[in-house]
Amino acid sequence: MALEEADQYIDFMAKYKDWIAIKRIGIREHTKPEEIAFYLAGIRAVAEKKAYPILGIKTEVLDNFVAGSTKGMGKTTDSLVTIASIFRNNAAKEAVEQSTGGNKDLRQFAEAYLLNQLICAVGFETSLSQAAMAKVWKELKLPKPKGRLPGSGKKKEADAEEA
Repeated sequence: MALEEADQYIDFMAKYKDWIAIKRIGIREHTKPEEIAFYLAGIRAVAEKKAYPILGIKTEVLDNFVAGSTKGMGKTTDSLVTIASIFRNNAAKEAVEQSTGGNKDLRQFAEAYLLNQLICAVGFETSLSQAAMAKVWKELKLPKPKGRLPGSGKKKEADAEEA
């Protein structure tokens, strides 16, 4: 049976410095709305992940702060209350300051990133995500990470040493 030809497409292409992203979904008569939304959520995640560093925000500083601040917290409303307290504390302000290099114009964007990451770290979603959708619709599969996986070359290296 031949694959039905797509009559509609959603394309996303980006090339900026050393970053290239190309995504395309062909929409056919049987394509489900959740498949299209899943694809769009992936585009949003890719674009958002690049937007902050392009502005000059060091997201790794904020990510490290989030990891240290939310360790052991679960998905509860109490965690959200704690998140609000963490977000207002001096350490959070220092992380934002460090992530922006003191650029006051970037502060609001770094704060938005930080708040979103804090909320997500305790298991809540602030936007449509592929991970959340894959839990609801089991037929939707998260893309596998590209690149070499840790430990993937060890057996080959060991075999080469024995030869």
